Amino acid sequence: MAKLIQSSGTGVLAEGAALLLVASVWASVFLNPVILFSVHPLAQSLGVLVLLQSILILQPTHTGAQKQVGQKIHAGLNLLAFAIFVVGVVVIEVNKFKSNGAHFHSVHGYLGVITSIWIFIQYFVGFTMFGVPALYGGEANAKKIWKYHRISGYGLLLLMMATVTSAVKTDYNQNVLGLKLWAMIAIFVLMIVGVYPRIKKQKLGF
Repeated sequence: MAKLIQSSGTGVLAEGAALLLVASVWASVFLNPVILFSVHPLAQSLGVLVLLQSILILQPTHTGAQKQVGQKIHAGLNLLAFAIFVVGVVVIEVNKFKSNGAHFHSVHGYLGVITSIWIFIQYFVGFTMFGVPALYGGEANAKKIWKYHRISGYGLLLLMMATVTSAVKTDYNQNVLGLKLWAMIAIFVLMIVGVYPRIKKQKLGF
């Protein structure tokens, strides 16, 4: 148990924060009438949890074998998270068109669009570097991009946190879910403390 705690480090805080996010969102959703729109917060919060697993799985890798296994799990979890995020985005768009709702009328909406575009670019680069390195002139060149991919990923995680936090100011949350701003901020502070101290600066080129 001691070895497990030592190897996990601050990752335990990040895991706890992500689970708390999912528990808070899902409880708030299911304590109210479930509608089509309900799928959006359910999917996006679950996507954050899955995405976090893909980040944490790579942070403790040391040997070449660990890195290879970690990269495969990372890719698989990212694919799953991407699919979940797509479900959440599709649901919100279908709901908007059905209700003739306005697009981009909140900070959350604008951040959501930026986040979605960044996710697509991040995933495209990540999967092609791993699966089709020839697009970058070979495996050696693809590996040179890894540090930028990592930096971008950590920046994307912060943007996701900001996007989720901004959701507390939307009409749906204020009128239905009732999630508190201080609670979301506390969850994401724990996530930051859990993830970012585990970053190996040398892997980012510093």
